[in-house]
Amino acid sequence: MSNPFDVLSQFDRLASSVFDTARAPRLMPVDLFRDGDQYVLSADLPGIDPGSVDLDVDGQLLTIRAERTAPTSDNVQWLAHERPHGAYMRQFTLGDGVDVDRITANYEHGVLSVIIPMAERAKPRKIHVASSSAAPKEVSA
Repeated sequence: MSNPFDVLSQFDRLASSVFDTARAPRLMPVDLFRDGDQYVLSADLPGIDPGSVDLDVDGQLLTIRAERTAPTSDNVQWLAHERPHGAYMRQFTLGDGVDVDRITANYEHGVLSVIIPMAERAKPRKIHVASSSAAPKEVSA
């Protein structure tokens, strides 16, 4: 005969209530990659109201915040309540080689996509080397 209650889930819920870990900001899983002259950050935020997503840059610190509100109803008797709710937060330190003024973001199908362009000064470029005895030649930087 199988037990309808998962003991570990029950223990996790008890620990969350005792140690108040349910109120701590949750981490969101992300992918981060470089695509040509930009970085792309994709963060999973399923079930999040797009109006609750807050993205800001303070100096070189990029912060993503979002909130998933708990469903509320006085007439509901929960049989399982495993989907997390509460505050989500993630912070990233941006290098000097990004253009923070041109960062853009889009939220679609539960995924927040943040496009972080490289600064012009960080892009690879060619430097011409001059010589009085020969024609100029190009050297890669």
